[in-house]
Amino acid sequence: MASDPSQLQDFCLLPSDAVLVNGFVCKPPMHVTADDFFFSGLDMPDNTSNQLGSKVTLVNVNQIAGLNTLGISLARIDYAPYGLNPPHTHPQATEILTVLEGTLYVGFVTSNTNNGNLLFTKMLKKGDVFVFPEGLIHFQFNYGPTPAVAVAALSSQNPGVITIANAVFGSNPPISDAVLAKAFQVGKDTIKYLQAQFWVANN
Repeated sequence: MASDPSQLQDFCLLPSDAVLVNGFVCKPPMHVTADDFFFSGLDMPDNTSNQLGSKVTLVNVNQIAGLNTLGISLARIDYAPYGLNPPHTHPQATEILTVLEGTLYVGFVTSNTNNGNLLFTKMLKKGDVFVFPEGLIHFQFNYGPTPAVAVAALSSQNPGVITIANAVFGSNPPISDAVLAKAFQVGKDTIKYLQAQFWVANN
């Protein structure tokens, strides 16, 4: 139950005109080539010149057709000095992260419990590994003055991602400021300010 359902054949590659049916319609095996299982360029740093100072390069079923039905995917995350991969969740996947360069402060928050939402954090250096359980809010922050790089493996061909701030304050159309003001226990003016930051960026 920790990953996508097991496949019932060796592989099921999606054709270019695939119809989504809990995965994708399979390409006929006689049309499959080695390139359907291949991706190049994950060694190349990506541009972290943005407000957060981070960039995620996904390698999921949309980049490698051969991942369809196999229940795994990969991501490279580049961090500028003091860059942040902000609090987010992967609804369909557990994530295991390995630091390749730099130092990262990472953590995740548990579901609602009688003891509240517990925060588990760790400072990671090159070669360290950390696991983020499926669906839980988690983050990574580069505490160092130099760039950092990590690679994450995920237990789904298409893990999905919900960036918390973007989803709450940048939805289209916006969530009612009355709802958010009550949920966050702040004034409507504060909510309107936050929505203005995220709604413009997301839409």
